[in-house]
Amino acid sequence: MQIDLDEVEYITETTLTIRGTRRRTTVPKEIVEHFGLKDGDRIRWILFKDNTLIIAPKLDKSTKPKSDRKSSSR
Repeated sequence: MQIDLDEVEYITETTLTIRGTRRRTTVPKEIVEHFGLKDGDRIRWILFKDNTLIIAPKLDKSTKPKSDRKSSSR
């Protein structure tokens, strides 16, 4: 997979924690703030056959990421 770094706004890593049947990972603060995520919000995980993984917030139609909110208020 090639990534055009000019198109990347943020990149980081987090750790997976497994306790019995529970699996947890931390959503970085920058991502929470960018999308305006709140406790209980859903996150969608999409795994493709080529092992590409996309993680995206499941936003309802009334919710816009901060970047969209900023540009729409100009």
